[in-house]
Amino acid sequence: MRYDTIILGAGPAGLTAARYASQNGARVLILDKAPSPGIKLLLAGGGKGNLTNRHVGVSDYTGEDPSFATHALEIVPPERVLAEFREAKIPLEEREHGRIFGKTSARAILDLLLANLPKPQCTLLFDTGVTGIRHAGGVFTLSSNKNTFQASRCILATGSSAWPQCGADDSGLRLARVLGHRIIPPRPVLVPFVMPQSWPLADLSGISLPVQLTCDMPGSPVFTDSLLFTHKGVSGPAALQISCWWRKGTPLHIDFLPNDDVAARLDAASGKATPASTLSRLIPERLLTALLDPAIAGRRVAELSRKQRNSIADAIHRHSVIPLRTEGMAKAEAASGGVDVAGVDPFTMQSYLLPGLFFCGEILDITGRLGGYNLHWAWASGTLAGS
Repeated sequence: MRYDTIILGAGPAGLTAARYASQNGARVLILDKAPSPGIKLLLAGGGKGNLTNRHVGVSDYTGEDPSFATHALEIVPPERVLAEFREAKIPLEEREHGRIFGKTSARAILDLLLANLPKPQCTLLFDTGVTGIRHAGGVFTLSSNKNTFQASRCILATGSSAWPQCGADDSGLRLARVLGHRIIPPRPVLVPFVMPQSWPLADLSGISLPVQLTCDMPGSPVFTDSLLFTHKGVSGPAALQISCWWRKGTPLHIDFLPNDDVAARLDAASGKATPASTLSRLIPERLLTALLDPAIAGRRVAELSRKQRNSIADAIHRHSVIPLRTEGMAKAEAASGGVDVAGVDPFTMQSYLLPGLFFCGEILDITGRLGGYNLHWAWASGTLAGS
């Protein structure tokens, strides 16, 4: 069966690309191995969809060359995305850090994406896994478990292998490699950390508090957000954010009182005040007990030397630990790595190696941090690829 464009993947990026690729009467076929479209979208943002972020910028993305995203983000800024949702009368709400969510269900977003597909130009086929792809004479031929399809253009929007329980895998990357593209090995990001059992803070499951978190990787931002202790290690927004930059063997640095000055508090303590009593209202008791040296935690602050006071401040403001690993793809909200953007035109998302081949979404080595950035990349890159 012959089409003008075949799109692999019926997620946000693929459906956005289909909308634009089918303009002017072009016949578009969308294939997905899943039984229905937008499975990950329906789960995103707690089922409401973290649709974009008020403050999207290139610095919010990781990869070998995050600047690749510059043009797409300029063409599709947050206000363009928000205007479309408002026009469709989808109620939105803005939360902390500029994160934009739907007020109802992400189903409303998926329904809009499907409604935007012009009919009868667009055909969607589900439960259709593509097993092979070849290009000859300006035509892409795709073999599947159901049929063979042909088109002069092909868009790979298959996402990443994060959340395999939703059916995600690296099938799109394998097809891109067959077509000559370099693949940067995927790794889980937006994912909790597993800490060594010897970590002094290993038994604090359930404690959550705002921290400042960074790691020793070039370009790593400093995140001030909530950290959650789990039975395996740490999670919460701060941990998920830093996982985008973290590499195995790299220490994390945690400030448990980022908006305070422990040394100054100790200097101002008087009477029978101890380090434990001075800090007990600021830090959960179990965490404070694990952080402080028991030999000095219960002594009067007035009896402590400057060196001892500084050691307490360091324990609170400059705690360092090397995670054992992350919890892997099964718990990751996204994956870093993918198709090397050096082989892709940032203005069109078209392959430099094979005219007619396009990419969009998470299959590319462009990954956003937590807060709506990955869905925004789906809208932006899908718009360019489809156009």
